[in-house]
Amino acid sequence: MVFTGAAACAAEPLPRALAESAPADTRTLLQWVLNSDDARGRPFAVVDKRAARIWVFDGTGRLAGTAPALLGQATGDDSVPGVGSRPPATIALHERTTPAGRFLSEPGHNSKGEAIVWVDYAAAVAIHRLRPAPAEERRPQRLASDSPDDNRISLGCVVVSAAFFDAVVAPTLGQRAGVVYVLPETRPLQAVFGPMVAEAL
Repeated sequence: MVFTGAAACAAEPLPRALAESAPADTRTLLQWVLNSDDARGRPFAVVDKRAARIWVFDGTGRLAGTAPALLGQATGDDSVPGVGSRPPATIALHERTTPAGRFLSEPGHNSKGEAIVWVDYAAAVAIHRLRPAPAEERRPQRLASDSPDDNRISLGCVVVSAAFFDAVVAPTLGQRAGVVYVLPETRPLQAVFGPMVAEAL
């Protein structure tokens, strides 16, 4: 799996670095974040569910890396109330969504002591490494495929390769509080982030 490291991107301004690779809504949101200094010097990430991809930035706004991601199995932009306190086996397929919005992230650990980045603690949504799973779920193959269409398999978390988590996520969002922006897939960008997104461009 190929991902872009910080050293490779540091010499290029962000708009030029992403002009040919990021979808239009992702570029719009990123430009707003940079123009408005919305992250306030904190590391941040943008998750595009339609593209099944994550972009991670350091506290200066430089791209630290980008990679494919596995996301919630169900299409939707809201978490079901109380889903974060329920056992995974009780979460129905249609409830397995990755919520859209702006989230203040925190580095932390799951119940097994694994380092993760909490995106929405109440909904139990985090960025974490690819873990062992039933073979029929084909998670490694889904993550490695060229198409984003087969990347919907998680309970709602943003799942990345162990290599990307260790090399990119851990040194940025894994070290301090940050911001995670998750683009919507059922509503327009401005319906989630407001008209200020367009006004800031």
